[in-house]
Amino acid sequence: MKLKALMLLFFLTAIGFSQNWRTNFEEAKAEANKLDKNIVLVFSGSDWCAPCMKLDQVVWKSEAFKQEAEKSWVIYKADFPKKKANQLAPELTVANQKLAEKYNRGGSFPLVVLLDKTGKVLGMTGFKNVPANEYIQLIHSLEKK
Repeated sequence: MKLKALMLLFFLTAIGFSQNWRTNFEEAKAEANKLDKNIVLVFSGSDWCAPCMKLDQVVWKSEAFKQEAEKSWVIYKADFPKKKANQLAPELTVANQKLAEKYNRGGSFPLVVLLDKTGKVLGMTGFKNVPANEYIQLIHSLEKK
């Protein structure tokens, strides 16, 4: 019984922290086009890049970002994990590599790229050690350049 309760609590917590990260970039572009929203494309090394992990904890998992992303952007995370246990499906790995060839040739991690609904780069930023609200404003400032 305790195990079931613990599993339920874990599941509900996971739902609460989940984001609406897209897993197909072409579908993300189509959605952005349909909704007339920009795309936040995040290049992350989720299991080896300390600044990526901090950005994930402080910004991406915050309630402020979750609400702002739902309202303002379509979000896609191109993850590049190194540990065998965290490897992505092969087709997702290939898709993320193609995105990196186009938008992250320098191999920067983390890299946040703001794209318009067609995939044109509006601006880029990396890790900033700031609260979620400030990072959200940083992303919005890229829209105005």
